[in-house]
Amino acid sequence: MTRDASFPPDVEVDPPYGPALLCALLVWALYVITLAPTTAFWDTSEYIATAHIVGIPHPPGNPLFVFVGKAWSLLLAPLGLPVAVRINLLAATTSAAASGFMYLIAHRMLSSFMEEGRFARLAAFFAVIPGATAFTVWHQSNVNEKVYTLSMLIIAAVSWLALLWHDRRNQPGSSRYLLWVVFLLALGSTNHMMSVLPLPGLVVLVLLSGPMRLLRPAFIGRAAALVALGLSFNFVLPLRASLDPVINEGDPTCESFGGAAAAVYASALPDVVSQRLPRCQPLADVLARVQYQTPPITQRNAPIGAQFQMYWQYFDWQWSRGIDPVETPGTARLPFTLLFLGLGALGLWAAWRSGVALFSYLAVLTGTLTLALVVYLNFKHGYSLSPEILEPTLHEVRERDYFFVAGFLVWGCLAGTGLGWLWHSLAGFAKGPRRYAAVSPILAMVLFPLILNWGWASRAGDYAARSWAYDLLMSVEPYAVLFTNGDNDTFPLWYLQEVEGIRKDVTVIVGQYLFTTWYPKQLEALTRPENQRPFDAVVPGLYEERALPASSITTMTGEQMDAVGNARLGEALTVPFPGLAVTYPAETVLNRGHQLALRLIFDSIGERPIYFAAAGGMLSELGLDPWGVRSGLAVQLVPRSLDGPVPAGWGRGSEPYGAVWFDLDHTLRLYEEVYDFRSIRDRPIWQDRSTLNIPLQYYAMALQLADAAESNGRPNEVGQRLREDAALFQLVAEGGLALGG
Repeated sequence: MTRDASFPPDVEVDPPYGPALLCALLVWALYVITLAPTTAFWDTSEYIATAHIVGIPHPPGNPLFVFVGKAWSLLLAPLGLPVAVRINLLAATTSAAASGFMYLIAHRMLSSFMEEGRFARLAAFFAVIPGATAFTVWHQSNVNEKVYTLSMLIIAAVSWLALLWHDRRNQPGSSRYLLWVVFLLALGSTNHMMSVLPLPGLVVLVLLSGPMRLLRPAFIGRAAALVALGLSFNFVLPLRASLDPVINEGDPTCESFGGAAAAVYASALPDVVSQRLPRCQPLADVLARVQYQTPPITQRNAPIGAQFQMYWQYFDWQWSRGIDPVETPGTARLPFTLLFLGLGALGLWAAWRSGVALFSYLAVLTGTLTLALVVYLNFKHGYSLSPEILEPTLHEVRERDYFFVAGFLVWGCLAGTGLGWLWHSLAGFAKGPRRYAAVSPILAMVLFPLILNWGWASRAGDYAARSWAYDLLMSVEPYAVLFTNGDNDTFPLWYLQEVEGIRKDVTVIVGQYLFTTWYPKQLEALTRPENQRPFDAVVPGLYEERALPASSITTMTGEQMDAVGNARLGEALTVPFPGLAVTYPAETVLNRGHQLALRLIFDSIGERPIYFAAAGGMLSELGLDPWGVRSGLAVQLVPRSLDGPVPAGWGRGSEPYGAVWFDLDHTLRLYEEVYDFRSIRDRPIWQDRSTLNIPLQYYAMALQLADAAESNGRPNEVGQRLREDAALFQLVAEGGLALGG
């Protein structure tokens, strides 16, 4: 490798690929030790399920991840590992590989001022540790919650290839490194647009390194061909969508190859050109994430100061998350936060010592992954910040630290490199052949994140999402229609149905998806008699066998579904169902989701039991809660006279506990014989505070069930046991047993 002008002439700068591989393997071992044994909340279940069945997750569809995930899972299948573990290992492996490339980058910087190669190699190992054990990096690397670890690997690989090109740019054939960069960026965009974030830094690096050599027609032609090849992976979406997989979000089916091609390559063209092309609109909408209706960055969702405050909060978590359970900054974590902020600045100084081009690339990359990303993402107020703003819709629905995962990896590497520079500088004041050893205790600082993040970053033994999904699905009768409210009461159910094959007979309906044009049509098609999946009793004798439904969940045609919009009632409207009727007063607004839900219930209630995942949400919004009866975690819609006789086995709780109706015998059996409470009743730390509503629902169920049991003559020990469990659920819902609530 040619040396930068700042390199001493005797420095060995050949890339240490062997030590980099060893470093990646050690990081991988850490992630495996703390690996999740099954699925988790948020998007984890969706991505595991879509990788398993080669489905289409939410926009932009992530075709690269889905196919890499499926291929990876098939390769690991002979090991007998559960599918969820295989996909989680993909996250661990891609993230660990990214750390391997960061080792090479750190070594490149450290070698510019450390004369002895062995010390540079050792310092590079220590430089990797803070980034690999930063809270968000670690937490995203032991479960496949997102597709970002694959993008993180692409960013790290692209960065190393770019630096390799810079160092060898005067050698024949060096342009191949940049061609690989171009291809990986284009291919990475079909995983997630996070993959292309090195672009600004690459432009600066090329400009500083001499762009004229890249303006040759041969290079430009090859680069254009590689971009087209990389982007072509998006053709997977319409091809797979045409086969109607069970999970087919956005349904990006195209009628022609030309329309698909126009949609795939339109993003590389100016808007005035792309909008004139006869492109496949469903595919274009999926790729552009039109479903989420993101406002332009000029229309801020929160004051820019609040958005940077959110970033500072997440940066504050990275280096000592476990030292204080409080989410907000300014706690006992602050000294560690300032320490790693300063070490990262020293790392940039080390990059400057390595050469202007290298420093410029890393500085721009860091700025892109932090400051620029804050501006571009345009978040609302932080989930746990700005408590004075009481309106929930003005806050993010969860913490968003994972969007900055690549930035935390890079900053951690810079901090470790800065510590290496400090180690080298202090060794310069020492004397003798063991001068580095004399000051080596300062390297222990890189272990702070490893030690202080372990309990919060580890996912080992976490079965909560799988337990929740199992308990909810087992709460409903064969061929039930189950209305859910969001990611966490939907995606884990998909995982259990599509990956583990449990209760595939249940039709899960995501209330928010009813607003789309494609989802109601998919529900109708998936529940036709020829497509309806049969009931398979998981617990023998829990439910009686039921005949396969003779019709779909609705008789509506696609055209009728498309015609449904929002409506404000000019006068009172009574909607009759078999066995009940609900009246909506004048001026009531029934949106598209409400109207379609009412029609689905009306068309299905004759032969399919109707359930809701919560007493609030859709059940309450539709005014159907008076007919709701608790069946374990779910609420069943039971048509009946509210003043009529009470069915055998039912019981109602007392007024102080909400006077909730229970199918008491059935719920007690579910609770005592069927439910799986792993990681919900006995969780030491519940790391994600935005999902605390899960143990909270168990707490409410156990407490209300205890009250109903006591109010309806059940043995005292039943109520006592339920109240003891409720106390445990409450502690978990307050943060975890280890935190004392």
